Amino acid sequence: MLDGWMRRRIDPPLDRLGHGLARAGISADAVTLAGLGLGLASAFMIALELDGAALILFGLNRLLDGLDGAVARSTRRTDRGGFLDIVLDFAIYGAIPLAFAVRDPGAFALSAAVLLFSFYVNGASFLAFAAVAAKRGMSSDIRGIKSIYFTAGFMEGTETILFFAAMILLPWSFPILAYAFAGLTVMSALARITLAWHAFRDEPYESD
Repeated sequence: MLDGWMRRRIDPPLDRLGHGLARAGISADAVTLAGLGLGLASAFMIALELDGAALILFGLNRLLDGLDGAVARSTRRTDRGGFLDIVLDFAIYGAIPLAFAVRDPGAFALSAAVLLFSFYVNGASFLAFAAVAAKRGMSSDIRGIKSIYFTAGFMEGTETILFFAAMILLPWSFPILAYAFAGLTVMSALARITLAWHAFRDEPYESD
């Protein structure tokens, strides 16, 4: 929901930095893989209760997540790069709640499971919509040029960053934040399912 507002502010400096990295010979895929390492390291720090380090690593992960696209725009976008970006984002989004469950199973496991369930449903609706949209030749640049059809929702990248940062800063509040995050994420999925119900309606069959 906030991504459109945020992109207008961060894309120009990211594009300048991405252009510099591209000129230095650093590929978008390399940035994406480095971001994965930082994100997994952040999750590991959460499990170890090293929250300051976890927050810094998570922030760097999100920075690289924006930079890989900027580097790609300065060179050339590839299907492989777009695939990696999406899959590895999902990996990090799953690793953070899992890390809290590992950190304190008694206090955090149930809320982490509920949050992961909401991610599963939302991710399925997002990717299924993109697949059917591609089959129908649909396109969208609502959040900039993407590798797949992108549908906006209540919970997008900016909201995800804010929720995860709050969880890391206030780990004792993880269950409350996780349930709130899960509820909003399910709302996003339901809105996308409703959109798909209308957008993908087939024309009635007419016999001769």
